[in-house]
Amino acid sequence: MNIEINGKVSKISLEDNFVVREIMNMLPLEFKASDLNRNEKYYYLNERLSNRPQKVSKIEKGDIMLYDDDCLVIFYKSFNTPYAYTKIGKIEDLSILDNIGEDDILVKIFL
Repeated sequence: MNIEINGKVSKISLEDNFVVREIMNMLPLEFKASDLNRNEKYYYLNERLSNRPQKVSKIEKGDIMLYDDDCLVIFYKSFNTPYAYTKIGKIEDLSILDNIGEDDILVKIFL
């Protein structure tokens, strides 16, 4: 799977779970993601997915996760968290996340 953020492209290393397979069936996806807490971009999907949230303790820059059952989250900074997520994958080329700031970003996810 690939991701494009504001015109820059990277591959995504995927987890092996049911949520990833559900997302694969939705591709291609194109959306504007909004900022939250100056460390993540989020987008609410049009459908609910089969989530299996787990406490992750530490978020790493480049992580892509599902919050609840319909919120796709792309993390652009590393930090500790008490929240639970369903892991989707990790962006391989982290440079596409540099300097994205607090504005909305245009995201495309495709094969």
